[in-house]
Amino acid sequence: MTHADQPPAFPLTTRADPMPEDARMALLADPGFGRVFSDHMAMARWSTEKGWHDMGVVARRPIELDPATSVLHYAQEIFEGLKAYRAGDGAITLFRPDANARRFRQSAVRMAMPELPDALFLESVRALVRADREWLPALEGGSLYLRPFMFASEVFLGVKPSAEYLYLVIASPAGGYFKSGSPSISVWVSEDFTRAAPGGTGAAKCGGNYAASLQAQAEAIREGCDQVVFLDAVERRQIEELGGMNLFFVFDDGSLATPPLTGTILPGITRDSILTLARDEGLVVREEHYAIDAWEADARSGRLRETFACGTAAVVTPVGRVRGRTHDFAIGNGGPGEITSRLRDRLVAIQRGEAPDTHDWVQRIT
Repeated sequence: MTHADQPPAFPLTTRADPMPEDARMALLADPGFGRVFSDHMAMARWSTEKGWHDMGVVARRPIELDPATSVLHYAQEIFEGLKAYRAGDGAITLFRPDANARRFRQSAVRMAMPELPDALFLESVRALVRADREWLPALEGGSLYLRPFMFASEVFLGVKPSAEYLYLVIASPAGGYFKSGSPSISVWVSEDFTRAAPGGTGAAKCGGNYAASLQAQAEAIREGCDQVVFLDAVERRQIEELGGMNLFFVFDDGSLATPPLTGTILPGITRDSILTLARDEGLVVREEHYAIDAWEADARSGRLRETFACGTAAVVTPVGRVRGRTHDFAIGNGGPGEITSRLRDRLVAIQRGEAPDTHDWVQRIT
């Protein structure tokens, strides 16, 4: 390997006051999701003069921002989400981090931000996992959730792309995403709000998309549902996605369908993995529009047997009930169906090194 082929260096500056082991183990016994964080973070800076520079893994700490920092006013910000797992032989693995790197670049292009080279993205993630490997929880289903993100850091109030950016990766030990005890989730059909419109930022993983979903998600919670499901912004008929997950539909002939990627739906990496695994099994999979009225009619007639949501955090989660102002229907028996369970088990087994990885999705961290 030549010098030019070497990955970018992320030297580690070890935290002087890491969390004591007994305190860390107490947190890892039940970390939940997104509330516990590891000792370090990876970071890099970009400017028009220097390009990418100041790369390293350092102690996790607060970020001090000037009140005129660009991101606070014009929302130039993108992020990713992926997980590190502990395989049966004790190795730590990542699942399709190269796909996250590509999507991060694509989001950057849409938000007029500099593209982060894939090699830099991948090494920043690996370096942080190596530094904080003891934060990977040992509980069943546990993982280390990784959040790379980048934002405009120039101190300037003019409306233009920033001349400076800060890239960071933080890590959070994770248990289950949804509360245990329920075999499925319920979803609320939003009639007042849409997530994205044609020509907008729906295919980019930017914070604004999620901010736009929060009021609708709050309505879903008030109505006793776990998640909101959005319809298209033009006709308000076609199903698009949940607040943070893609949707799949399983029919009585064993075929699957999922809404197509037309620029208003996030191209989920779990979504793409499910498509591949289903086709590996010989299942017919269609990427096509599916209207809310058809969803209800098919569920009531029995033509639709299963619905599931999928994403990095929630993996594969059955949808058992759909409610809204003019909708209220159950999916199948209200719990996980056969195909949903089978695809989830196959995906998780590959992620954790318990099944053959025929697509070279899993990367081991050395």
